Amino acid sequence: MTEKSLLVERREKVALLTMNRPSNLNALNRDLQDSIISTCEELRNDDSVWAVVLTGSGRGFSSGADLRGGRTEGVVEQSRQERIDVYSWVGRLATAIYRTVDKPIIAAVNGVAAGAGMSVALACDMRVGTPNTRFKVVFLERSLCTDTGMSFFLPRIVGYSRACDLIFTSRFVEAEEAYRIGLLDRLVPADKLIDEAVALANQIATLPPVAMQVARRVLQQSMESYFEEQLRNESFGLIMARRAPHDMQEQRDSFLQKRPPKFTGT
Repeated sequence: MTEKSLLVERREKVALLTMNRPSNLNALNRDLQDSIISTCEELRNDDSVWAVVLTGSGRGFSSGADLRGGRTEGVVEQSRQERIDVYSWVGRLATAIYRTVDKPIIAAVNGVAAGAGMSVALACDMRVGTPNTRFKVVFLERSLCTDTGMSFFLPRIVGYSRACDLIFTSRFVEAEEAYRIGLLDRLVPADKLIDEAVALANQIATLPPVAMQVARRVLQQSMESYFEEQLRNESFGLIMARRAPHDMQEQRDSFLQKRPPKFTGT
């Protein structure tokens, strides 16, 4: 029986996704790509999930695209629609994580994240790492342009000139530097990685989910819009957040009654 390439586990209101190809450092083959994309679509419509953690099994997060069967393993079986899709699989994968899932998603980066695997980590909202975490862009070494959204995410996370440094040199970025320049938001002991990442996700999941999803969407819009447009985005976001009247009333009642709030997403 073939083991699943993506494991999905529920921890209260958090979905823990584990890329499960440890013998290949969780290289992204067709099955794993499709599993991530379809799972993100499922999570978007699952109101019982309020936050997501994405990690890799074994000693690495992901080494990037699986090149053993050619440029990208499994692409020979593309449908006609896929062949004319301007984004290709790399764009669809980045979109699934960044847009489709529509809930806060945290990368628990165990070990190396390289190439498209690094891009997958960058597409997440936050990244938690350990002293074993290492990033490497890789693409130019393979005579390729960056993909899976890296040219969008990396300069917005570390700044333009640092992005140039990491892309043009293709050097390893070790954990301490990654934390210092913003590739990592938390640096924790290796044996605590999943617990710490899930705890962070659970902390996020204590807050009202509709407002959280709206805040995430508005933050993403802020990276793509100018000042006046973003003010309009915020105004519209306030309207959307108010579509959970129970949670709005609950935050008032819990404050006045001096008790922890119990948000429901309604």
